Amino acid sequence: MLQLDQTLGQRPGQQWVGMAMTGCGSSAPALSLDNEGMSQFVETSDEWIASRTGIRRRHLAAPHESLVGFASEAARAAIAMANLQPTDIDLILLATSTPEDLFGTACQIQAKLGASRAVAFDLTAACSGFIFGLVTAAQFIRTGVYRNIVLIGADVLSRWVDWGDRRTCVLFGDGAGAVVLQASDRDRLLGFALQSDGTQNSDLNLAYQPHPTELTPGVSIGQGSFAPVTMNGQEVYRFAVRRVPEIIEKALFHAGLDAKDLDWLLMHQANQRILDAVAKRLNIPPEKVVSNLAEYGNTSAASIPLALDPEVRQGRIKPGDIIASAGFGAGLSWGSVIFEWGS
Repeated sequence: MLQLDQTLGQRPGQQWVGMAMTGCGSSAPALSLDNEGMSQFVETSDEWIASRTGIRRRHLAAPHESLVGFASEAARAAIAMANLQPTDIDLILLATSTPEDLFGTACQIQAKLGASRAVAFDLTAACSGFIFGLVTAAQFIRTGVYRNIVLIGADVLSRWVDWGDRRTCVLFGDGAGAVVLQASDRDRLLGFALQSDGTQNSDLNLAYQPHPTELTPGVSIGQGSFAPVTMNGQEVYRFAVRRVPEIIEKALFHAGLDAKDLDWLLMHQANQRILDAVAKRLNIPPEKVVSNLAEYGNTSAASIPLALDPEVRQGRIKPGDIIASAGFGAGLSWGSVIFEWGS
């Protein structure tokens, strides 16, 4: 059996029972494209996009910019807020669907941060990635294996959309957000619930497209590439407004709480109509719903921490606040966590 000691962050005589979220950070490209700019190359308008999605602009990575760069900047800010150094970090977990190396991108972030003690790996669950990553990271802390973890949600979807398809290209933007999770004498992860349904995978995907290549007679392989993002918007909307309130209610049940106990609803930033519908279903007033859709659009795994960071830094989200967070999207996958902010 693994014996816990100081090398794993546990001090003699001290028992860690759970996790606390103690720092956050975010990063997005400086370049932005508003809805009026979109209308210059695709048949759309600011009124059409804003009325259907709530999005006014999105930030887009320039050719020289990288997911590693945005993710590292967000992680560094989160580590600083938590009063840690990169060398204090035990694990770096990157939630992304747009890696810059299919063999894994988290290790590049580890090197860039100088987090020499940290193990690093990627997790892919699309727009649910940050929620799935949060639950995954919490288990390492709850079992006593790691004490300080950086969880990053980062995506550069501008590289993978069809910029001639107005059904999808108007929705997505680029960015990164990060949080620091630390071992605590009281567990601030109060409850969670996760689900997946692969039968609806075709409603939203970024799928591999094989191109048969014959090496020798009778020996063919399927080298190819990934097709742009495809989405059945109506089905995804129906799925979200039905399943997301249910999963939040399940997480609240596991936490022993009710929606009236919440200080904030922090959801994946996909569509303002979805945010409004879920809040209405749960009887959560609009002033408790965090939204940055107008500025950033849908940034996939980055959207939740990218929305969280300014709320904390500007003092709206305070230590002790109870937050219900939910992610949903491709897979299809969806999940919710109920947590208390701060150490």
